Amino acid sequence: MGTKERRARERHETRTRILDAARDMFVKDGLEAVTMRNLAEKIEYTPTAIYHHFRDKQALLRELVAHDTRELAQAFQRIGKLEDPIERLRRLGMAYIKFGLEHPAHSRFLFMVAPPDKSEIEKGNPEEDAFAFLRQSVVDAIASGRLRPELKDPDRVSLMCWSAVHGIVSLTIVFGENPWFTWPDAERTGAATLDALTRGILRDDG
Repeated sequence: MGTKERRARERHETRTRILDAARDMFVKDGLEAVTMRNLAEKIEYTPTAIYHHFRDKQALLRELVAHDTRELAQAFQRIGKLEDPIERLRRLGMAYIKFGLEHPAHSRFLFMVAPPDKSEIEKGNPEEDAFAFLRQSVVDAIASGRLRPELKDPDRVSLMCWSAVHGIVSLTIVFGENPWFTWPDAERTGAATLDALTRGILRDDG
């Protein structure tokens, strides 16, 4: 590996370390409490080193939102465009649950902490925008004629699907260790939820 490649790799590793530490701090302490200075202290860098990679805290936030959003979109992309849109929706739901359970800090940050600024993401591009991938699958499901006739709004159906699986993920992350609840296996619960949701949105003859 040449000097140029090594420096590029080291720069990438440094940015990743900064983003990982920032995500953990934002989730634990909240957006307002985290400063570039205390982030630098956490990873034993100088503030100047942090500013070399990110102009300010807002730039770091935008990059982190974009990074984590793309990771979720990539998890969806690995499913591929299954021909059957109903099966694709079910697989997307399971991928969302699996991603959230395997990356709880990502899920907390994106959907419970982060500002809604996704300016670094190309809206509507399924390769970067996970919601766009979901919505297109819903559009395909509606076009197939297999959904109930009243379910013609792709945005509404997309939010119905997203809300169901996000509820499983967020409740598991927040309350999964709480002994007050009898908490069944989240993936199996998610699969049962998706089965019920699918039955609910399909036509009686679908």
